[in-house]
Amino acid sequence: MKRSVKRLVFWTPRILCIVYTVFVSLFALDVFGEGNGLGQTVLALLMHLIPTAVIVVVLAVSWRREWLAAVVFIAAGVLYLFSNLEHLDWVLVISGPLWLIGIFFLVNWLFRRELRAGS
Repeated sequence: MKRSVKRLVFWTPRILCIVYTVFVSLFALDVFGEGNGLGQTVLALLMHLIPTAVIVVVLAVSWRREWLAAVVFIAAGVLYLFSNLEHLDWVLVISGPLWLIGIFFLVNWLFRRELRAGS
């Protein structure tokens, strides 16, 4: 495998995960338009950022354990699918990237020996 392909296969799921984390974090900004006091706004912001924290922890733990990220992201996408069957448009927006990231981490795990050899 060429070095450029190795780098692409290694970095793609990680970068997509970071981009997805920023995307999910944007949903937390709606707490500022609710007109609550400072304490309630901070609490609501922290509650909305829990999924972001979970994604960051999963990415950090699975940076070198790609199989773990593949399982967690695909499972999270399936969980979101079954918890929101009445909103299939949102399922594709939220779960689709999770499945894609999970598949990329799975490919990364399957080719881990080639990716780490001579890097």
